[in-house]
Amino acid sequence: MKSVRIWFKKDFECRYISHLDLNRCMLRALHKSKIPIWHTEGFNPHPFATFPLPLSLGFRGVNECMDVKLEDESFPFEEIISRLNGCLPRGLRVFDVTEPVMKAGKIAFASFTIKISCDGENSRTVCEQLKELLTSESIEVEKKSKKGIKTVDIKQGIKSFEVTEKFDFAELDVVLSAGSSDNVNPNLLISAFENRFLVSSDIDITRNDLYNADMELFR
Repeated sequence: MKSVRIWFKKDFECRYISHLDLNRCMLRALHKSKIPIWHTEGFNPHPFATFPLPLSLGFRGVNECMDVKLEDESFPFEEIISRLNGCLPRGLRVFDVTEPVMKAGKIAFASFTIKISCDGENSRTVCEQLKELLTSESIEVEKKSKKGIKTVDIKQGIKSFEVTEKFDFAELDVVLSAGSSDNVNPNLLISAFENRFLVSSDIDITRNDLYNADMELFR
């Protein structure tokens, strides 16, 4: 039995399916593709697949992955890509299959590209406001938890950032904490931005890559 990591993109209408629905879609594709995937045991066997770091609803993902186990260790990786893509909707596309190098628990950071525009504000103003927010000593925002709503400072969860002015929007490239215990969702950053400057924004969020604590690409 061999563990493999299947890499895929999540875009178009599939950006708006939940992680649970993504899981169901991928399991259905694995079943239809007849790839020799190891199945769970018991009364209701199904293909076994895990996702190292689920993607939030509405986000585009260009380097997403799931881990499975092959019963046939010699099964070609190219065949996995071809068969799965033949069973998936256009918003989900497998582009690579590799053997896992890092465990999911090693994920510590994630990089995002966020496009932001605000009604009544030009892109230069939005860029200036973003820089003011991101360079402030603290960035407090309300965050929901199992114990209710609490105010948290997400400043320490911002590893790096770059703001670029575009024609009709501001583009923010940012690296945020993504560990199991210290996770900063980009939506929290947008919420802090809107609350600080009393604006309503249109956003487009893409998750690019995952990293370990040493900022090495998750593989």
